[in-house]
Order: sequence, then structure tokens, then C-alpha cells
Amino acid sequence: MRVMARPIAACGLGLLLIALAPAPTGDLRGFTAESAKVQLEWDAKFRAIPSPDSLREYMRRLSARPHHVGSPYDKDNAEWLLAKFKSFGLDAHVETFDVLFPTPKERVVELVAPTTFRARLQEPPVPGDPTSSQQTEQLPTYNAYSIDGDVTAPLVYVNFGVPADYERLARLGVSVKGAIVIARYFGSWRGIKPKVAAEHGAIGCLIYADPREDGYAHGDVYPQGPWRPRDGVQRGSVMDMPLYPGDPLTPGVGATKDAKRLPVSEAPTITKIPVLPISYGDAQPLLAALRGPVAPAEWRGGLGITYHIGPGPAKVHLRVKSDWSLKPLYDVIARIPGATAPDEWVIRGNHHDAWVNGAEDPISGLVTLLEEARGYGQLLKQGWKPRRTIIYAAWDGEEPALLGSTEWVEAHADELAAKGVAYLNSDTNNRGYLDVGGSHSLEAFINDVARDIDDPETKLSAWKRAQLRAIADASSADQRQEARQRADLRIDALGSGSDFTPFLQHVGVATLNLGFGGEGGGGIYHSIYDDFKWFTTFDDTSFVYGRALAQTVGTAVLRLADAEVVPYQFTAFGETVGRYVKEVEKLLQEKQDTVRERNRQLDEGVFSATADPREPSVAFAKAQANGGAALAKPEVQALNATLRQSERALMSASGLPRRPWYRHQIYAPGFYTGYGVKTLPGVREAIEQKNWSEAEQQIAATAQALAAHTSVIGRAAEQLEKLGP
Repeated sequence: MRVMARPIAACGLGLLLIALAPAPTGDLRGFTAESAKVQLEWDAKFRAIPSPDSLREYMRRLSARPHHVGSPYDKDNAEWLLAKFKSFGLDAHVETFDVLFPTPKERVVELVAPTTFRARLQEPPVPGDPTSSQQTEQLPTYNAYSIDGDVTAPLVYVNFGVPADYERLARLGVSVKGAIVIARYFGSWRGIKPKVAAEHGAIGCLIYADPREDGYAHGDVYPQGPWRPRDGVQRGSVMDMPLYPGDPLTPGVGATKDAKRLPVSEAPTITKIPVLPISYGDAQPLLAALRGPVAPAEWRGGLGITYHIGPGPAKVHLRVKSDWSLKPLYDVIARIPGATAPDEWVIRGNHHDAWVNGAEDPISGLVTLLEEARGYGQLLKQGWKPRRTIIYAAWDGEEPALLGSTEWVEAHADELAAKGVAYLNSDTNNRGYLDVGGSHSLEAFINDVARDIDDPETKLSAWKRAQLRAIADASSADQRQEARQRADLRIDALGSGSDFTPFLQHVGVATLNLGFGGEGGGGIYHSIYDDFKWFTTFDDTSFVYGRALAQTVGTAVLRLADAEVVPYQFTAFGETVGRYVKEVEKLLQEKQDTVRERNRQLDEGVFSATADPREPSVAFAKAQANGGAALAKPEVQALNATLRQSERALMSASGLPRRPWYRHQIYAPGFYTGYGVKTLPGVREAIEQKNWSEAEQQIAATAQALAAHTSVIGRAAEQLEKLGP
């Protein structure tokens, strides 16, 4: 059968590159020359406000006790945050949701053959680290949303536990059917490991942090150094979030008290087999008891043993039992009403819950959000009034499943579809380089902001330091040349793993995710050692990168809130989608070469798009030449209403195959990558699975979304042209 696919080029993606580009009209993108001068003054006033001392004291208070979902200090922190927002002069309230959040009642991992060993499953306190001894308040080491189970079976080592590892096992003649698997952290998001294990017939899963990736192979372990000690454990969710994030019992709707809920037994995102995380100290006796084939060289970790695959003679007993009750969420929402366009929303968020004390994750990002809010309070006292409404959110329940942000977005989906201009997210923050991912319609905008931020250690701009790193890290001469010569640094596409997911991929709000990093390093992620003592000893010890993040995100929010025209730019989007198209075209050729199904070959040139970029629209070129005077006219509000729909146009009402919650046709987490992004996800994953009929359908769906996007941009260009000089 010959698949007759519809070329994406036929949808007019090439027109994307001549479309709307609100490029700089004065000194700032989206502003008139006159308003840009005023805005730069407010920017400078704001950037002088964030204080490392304030950030330090916020962190000391917020990370003083464990504050996981449902804990007393989680609620206490929410109330403290609410009071802080109000003290800054912001209108603030708490929105509550009731969500399924299982917590462990029984956990057992023991080797029962050929010798016996019982895993400790506990992280010991560290002398000199006061909060590490708060054992009665600490959430035990476990993986949230693991199904209850009590199983005993032979053990099999599966490396990272990703699909490619099971293909390797099959070539070695090793089956995991009826076995318990043990997988290393890294290589994929943790929730993929039990998912793939269950698909291959395993009945249980253990996940451990090997010192090769997360311990003494990198340096001294805590407390002598920043790396994960022998008994450190990475907690974390194993919910199947590539299906949908948020409360497992209320997919697609806010988890309010009266929400209709699925029975726990019918929730598809809960694992099919029991799962527990263990330390490398507990993992070593289990791995040492394995025989069978010696693991391939790239599967061998940093433990002082010969890594065997099994199965047997090691046999393991695994028991997991949890309390499956609902727990309360406390989202703290602060608002600054817009003076001119109150129904246009710029939203900024970072979560406040943690697995334990969470100084780095998430408090290092939350304190910058709080300091930004304090800065806005001071600007308000000086007479500043944002054009658009600014919403600040401290989300609860991010760690288990993006709970607080997802439930809020689902509850406010209609408002967001009408009013959402942009969502800016942070999570963790540490020392180093500015890293940005998000909607490529905001790529030029955030490059402009980064050029105005000082790196606190090098005294270069944050943009220049990131460029120098891109040049140094380039893997080819072409990449190095691009980093030197391209006007803007590329931003990453977003998959999942933080609170931006529901905004971007469920309702289609243009999104940025920002943070500094790359020079921190350490192995305390999701452990009791992620606390104030560790952070102030090994990470952003002087909080200057916290100040830099507050300056960066705060400036971005100010400009998004105050610009006459929403400062999107679409040439970068068109170019980037063209690169994705070429990647998918190459993947298609590789897969078809592999199976030699020439009779199934999709039409030649089906992905021929963006090969010939053209100049931005004549309408916007006129506006630029005119100094942006047209942007000050009242009619610009209708233009902004059109622009807000540009990201929404990339959504599909039916969503992606087998996971309709994810609706964005350009960015999504991969079905088997978890956090990792798949671009053009419907098309790419169909080709990866060699499902040619689905590939044809997804090409048509993607083409339709891109055509709708191009149409929105065309309407916006016409509106601007009608505004005249």
C-alpha cells in the first residue's frame, strides 16, 4: 500500500516566515520609541531592588522543615507566602484542591537468595546538618503512585530501563517476564522505567542512583562534598505523566471538592507494578548477587563489583503498601490588576512544595519569585501601573505530578484561553549560565532581556556568557559558527517535568522556563540532604545568581505586562519548525531504509517546509520604519487579542494519539522519554513506531495546526497594517 500523505508545505508553513514579527520599534520590542524610554527606567529601578540577603532569609524560613503535600509545614508555608504577598501590597488568596497523593505505609526490599540482606531504606542524618535529623517529619524514601504489591522473584539488571535496553536484553537472550528489575536512575525520567518493565512482563521494579552518575565518581560525597552519599535516595513520582499530569482521578478537570473522580483502580497513570527507589548502598548487595551474562561495558556503573545481568541466582522480595487518601493542595495566587488591559494575563509561577526540605528544589527558584513580587510592590508605591494584569503563583504539589499548576489550569482553562499572554516558570536555580526553554515565538524577546542582565561573577551580560558557553560546548564547526554569528541564541523546546506543562501543552499559552545553572553540581536531588546547610555550603552560596534570576524574570514580566503590542516574534518559530521538519524527514528515511518498505514510503518532499525563509511582513516593516507610532493607538487591543491566539492555534482539539490531554502539535514530552521533549510529537513518534497510517494522519493534523497558526499571523499583520502610521 502506498501512503499518500499531505505535504506540510501545502499548508503554507512557508508563509510563516513572511508573517508577523513585532520587532523593536523603539529601544524595546513591542514598545513605541517614547514608551520604551519610560520602560527602561522602570526596568532599571526594578533590577536595583532584589537582595541576596532577602533571598537567603526567605530560603532559611521556607526550607526549615519538611513540607511535602499534605504536611503541616506545607500549609504553614502557604499561609506565610500569602502574608508576604499581601505585605508587598499585592492582592492575594489561596486556591485549594483535593488530590490523590499516596504516602507509604509499608516498604520492604530484601534479598532472599542465594544469601539474605534487608535494605535499610532510610537516609541517615549528617552531623552538622540540623534539618537532616527531622526524621519524624520526613517523607520516607519511596516512589509516589506506585501500585501496592507484594512480590518475590528473580532479579534482572536492566541498565537505565529504557526501551533500547530491553532490545539489548533480547539480543542477549535475557527475559524479564516474571522478574523484578533493577534499573539505574538517569537515561530517562524515572516513571518510564516501571512502565517499560511492566510492558515486558516484569512484576516489580527497583530504581537506584549509581555513583557513576550520582555519587563519588564525581567528587566528595556529602557532607565533605556536594555529591550523593552511600545511603542517599532519590524520591520521586513514577506516575505515567506522558499520559497526563495532575490528579490521576480528575483528568482534564480541576480537582475541586465536587469534581467527579475515577476509582483509584481505573486511574491509568498509576503504575502497573510495585516500585521503590533505593540507595547505591542498598543496591550493591543485590547487584553483587547476580550472575548470568556480564553487563555490556556501557551498562557498568561505579560500584566496585562486576556488573552481571541475571536472572538469578539473586531472588528479591519487594513489598509496597500506601495510604491512598486525598490530600489538600494550597496554591497561593497574587495579582496586580492591569490598568489598560486587565483581561490580558502575564503569569509567573514556581512551586513551593518539596519532597523533604527542598532548599534547591524548589526553594531556590521560589525565593526569586518572592523577591520579584517585593520589587513590584515597591514600583507600585512609586507610581508604576502595569498595562496588563500580572498573576504570581506559588504552586503546591508539583513534585508528585504537577498537581497544583495542572488543577489550576484545568479549573481556569476557559479564562486562560481568552486571556493568557505568557507563562514564565522557574523551578530550581543555582550557579552558572542562564538556561531558557519555551515557545519560540518568545525567543527573540528573551534574548533581548538577557542582554540587559549582568552575570554576577564574570560581569559580562548573561546573554554574552551563555553565548561563550555555546561556542565552547559546540559539537561541530557549524554549531560554533552559528553561536558566534546568529543574532539570537536558540532556546530549547520544552517537554515536561515542571509547572509549565499545563500552560503550554494543554491550553496553549506561550511559555518560558528559566534558571541559572551548570556550575553547581551535586547529588542531593529529592533527598533529605537538599537543605539550607547543603545549599549555602555548595551551591549559590552568596545568592547572587538568585538575584540574577529575579532580575531576569522580573524584567521579562515587566516588559510583557507593559508593551503596547505583545512582543512575540515568529521568524524564529518558522525557522525552528523547519529544522524539526528536516529531522523528521531524516528519521523517516532511516526507518524506511531499516524495514525496506519502499511500497509504504511517504510522498517525497512531504516535509519540505521553511527551506526558503523570506523577509518579515511588509506591514510590520512599515511599522518599524514609522518608529512604532501605530502601536500607541487604541485599536492595538484587537491586534493583541489576535496575537494571543497564535500559540492556541497550534493545539489540536483531539490531542496526541493515546494521550489527548497533550494538545500541542509542536512540543510534547515523549511517550517513552517522560520529561524529554519530542518535537512534532505526533508525526515523530508514529514514524519511530513505523506506524505509517498514523504518520499520515499526524502529518495532516500538524499541517492543519500550522495552517491555523499562519492564518492567525496573517490576520494580525493585516490589523497592524490597517492601524497605519
